[in-house]
Amino acid sequence: MLTQTDLLTKKGVYIQQMFGSIARVYDLLNTILSFNFDKSWRKFAVKVSNVTPDAKVLDVCTGTGDLAIAYSRVLNGSGRVIGSDFCHEMVRLAELKLKRRNLSDKIKVIDADTLRLPFRDNSFQVSGVAFGIRNVADLRAGIAEMVRITAPGGRVVILEFSQPINPVFKGIYYFYFKKILPFIGRLISRSKYNAYSYLPSSVLNFPDRYGLRTQMESCGLEDVKIYPKTLGIVTVHVGTKPGN
Repeated sequence: MLTQTDLLTKKGVYIQQMFGSIARVYDLLNTILSFNFDKSWRKFAVKVSNVTPDAKVLDVCTGTGDLAIAYSRVLNGSGRVIGSDFCHEMVRLAELKLKRRNLSDKIKVIDADTLRLPFRDNSFQVSGVAFGIRNVADLRAGIAEMVRITAPGGRVVILEFSQPINPVFKGIYYFYFKKILPFIGRLISRSKYNAYSYLPSSVLNFPDRYGLRTQMESCGLEDVKIYPKTLGIVTVHVGTKPGN
């Protein structure tokens, strides 16, 4: 059985197993544990992407496809979204969700590792990720791949959990994040990997909003903007790839 120490190594096979174990309740728990804020966070990430209606968008670590779906809502008939994930159970559920919503002609989901994306350089206007880059084994390499497949002048958008700054709210939130959230997640998911204890541990071990901006800049992105949301629980970062 995988331990928290195993999971925090971010070894690909461990992360695949963990997410595969919670795939069937992933959407439900996202809604419950975020108090339904997750939808507005994704909507905001799409808004600050400044995506054009005819854009090609890649959503890496797509999970069950929610960010890809959010992007699809602002595209016209010539726009296209691809969602990629290396957890096959998540991709399969995303395909079923798209079919139910009649979105299969607008969004395609594929099995692919964010560290080895199967696309040519400069293929997309926007590459985005929601709550996934934190789980990639090599953060800088994952961001670099997102930059590689983004066209000059395009944007890399990262929506990720972050650490609140206000000390009073931070104390209340951390009690929920470290104690209540794992309990609810464990109760509902029945995951043998204790995935919802991994979540707060991985966030606390992840760079803060300024550290993530530095990582994005080190991968060649310019004008990296930071948008904290919901008292800093999550942050959206938007960086631009140089050139036109």
